[in-house]
Amino acid sequence: MRSLPTLLLTLLGFLCAQSAWATHGYALWGEFKYGPNFAHFAYVNPDAPKGGELRLVSNQRASTFDKYNPFTIKGSAPAYLSSLMFDSLLTGALDETATGYGLLAQDVNVADDRLSATFTLRSAARFHNGDPVLALDVKHSFDTLNGPFASPGYRSLLEQVAAVDVLDERTVRFRFKQPNRELPLTVGGLPIFSHRWGEEGGKAKPFGKVVMDIPIGSGPYRIDTDKTRFGKDVTYARDPNYWAKVLNVRRGSANFDRITVKIYKDNTARLEALKAGEFDLMRFFSAGDWARRTTGKRFNTGELVKAEFTHRLPTGFQSYVLNTRRDKLADVRVRQALGLAVDYEWMNRQMFYGAYKRVQGLFGNTDCQASGVPDAQELALLEPWRKQLPAAVFGPMALAPRTDREHSLRDNLRRAQALLKEAGWEYRDGALRNARDETLELEYLDSNEAGAKTVSPWARNLEKIGVQLRFRPVDYALYQQRLQKFEFDITTLAYQGTHNPGQELADLFGSKAAEQEDSGNHTGIKSPVVDALIGHITGAKRKQDLLVACRALERVIVHSHLLIPQWSAPTHRMVYNAWRLNRPEQMPPYSQGETWAIDTWWAK
Repeated sequence: MRSLPTLLLTLLGFLCAQSAWATHGYALWGEFKYGPNFAHFAYVNPDAPKGGELRLVSNQRASTFDKYNPFTIKGSAPAYLSSLMFDSLLTGALDETATGYGLLAQDVNVADDRLSATFTLRSAARFHNGDPVLALDVKHSFDTLNGPFASPGYRSLLEQVAAVDVLDERTVRFRFKQPNRELPLTVGGLPIFSHRWGEEGGKAKPFGKVVMDIPIGSGPYRIDTDKTRFGKDVTYARDPNYWAKVLNVRRGSANFDRITVKIYKDNTARLEALKAGEFDLMRFFSAGDWARRTTGKRFNTGELVKAEFTHRLPTGFQSYVLNTRRDKLADVRVRQALGLAVDYEWMNRQMFYGAYKRVQGLFGNTDCQASGVPDAQELALLEPWRKQLPAAVFGPMALAPRTDREHSLRDNLRRAQALLKEAGWEYRDGALRNARDETLELEYLDSNEAGAKTVSPWARNLEKIGVQLRFRPVDYALYQQRLQKFEFDITTLAYQGTHNPGQELADLFGSKAAEQEDSGNHTGIKSPVVDALIGHITGAKRKQDLLVACRALERVIVHSHLLIPQWSAPTHRMVYNAWRLNRPEQMPPYSQGETWAIDTWWAK
């Protein structure tokens, strides 16, 4: 181990060897919407009054919570805890992408060679216990999130960070393994917590045992333990001494004195509670509920208002996820056949009231989305891997199968039968069997019994070609456990999209993540091609380089048929109590619906 003087000399040499300049934030491609001296974000009401309470419903599928630590592997933490209680070095604006402005950090220095980013902390920054936010807390947060007890998604996200150096009390430097434009935003967005969180008798507990300890963050809200019913409802109380309340990035936000998040057993209970006035805001994900069940006295009087807010968010790639760790799903022809049996057009017409659009690829509604045949730049990335890729990757971009116009479900099922036969599955002795006389039976895992409604039409179509798909509902705790251990055949997951893909793709599709329990690689894909393309994405020096690598990756993933695309809504559908809540006139284009309300609405 090097002595402290030696380490300081090394750091001094490192500092002198590079040029950099301090700015009020960091923009991925160098363009800021807001200059250094902006007063507030354009989408807030800077004079919004403080006070009152926002009551909303949990955005999570869990029907309880059993811990206050949102970063560890096991258990469920309350909804919105991380965003309300933990500040980060930088914070984004909801009306632009790929940019972070100083929050805990007053400025950021990115070296010309992009191998480091240095943050200077604001002297006013304070944790909830009154302690100043120091560089050692930033390093502690990074080390903890990158350690064995935190969700492995953080380790994938931070894989390209070589080290964190405390240069002085309020200066911290992140050193990177290789140039990567995204990394300053990645580390700038990490939640920062006190090194005293989890101490017991002056000694730190292993992070995995920090369960019921109230988080020591620096965010605008704390947990109101007097009003919280542990495991049922959680109430966050606004910190009247919040250190950043006068900052430009916080002005006009965190307007409610209290935010109470209620938890209900299922969708039906949530909807009835909304109609009964038990809470003030709910975002709708069910087209049927939105079209047919948002009725009643409070709607008639105008107390409850239905509103759709158009956004410019990526569609994401909500999908049926096929676990290729299972032998029966290892063959790409089997996976493609399963996708051909989904009759989305019938479902959207008969079940969704025409409210949705079919998901296409990984990067829908962004510049990263691939279309047509690969251009010369995409081919330059793909050509060295030609022998390891399906031939279809080099042709037109695959689109989800259709059953309208010149297409039909019958034609799709015939194609599916042919693919299954090529893969060694033939119909004999009353079932579809392979050479080992196994039948093609699969299990669909879900934590919501209502999910059977959308899976049943798919299962009926699969039955026509000899595939048995059984719906298996389990309670959320078991569902979460089985996902963490990849103990499922098929499930549904809603992957959030992004305009600026980066290192998070390594957690979703990287080979290392495929072997890490509780990673985001639920499909189990292990491909050197995918790993290389993710490397091109994270290492892109120009926006055009990023777009080319993203489109090439999308072609590889889509033609691997790991995900069967579902559907997305072009608007946020929300019901809110107009007698209790005020809101800005326009929703910022890159905001989630609930996030907009929590951040910028205020009480009447």
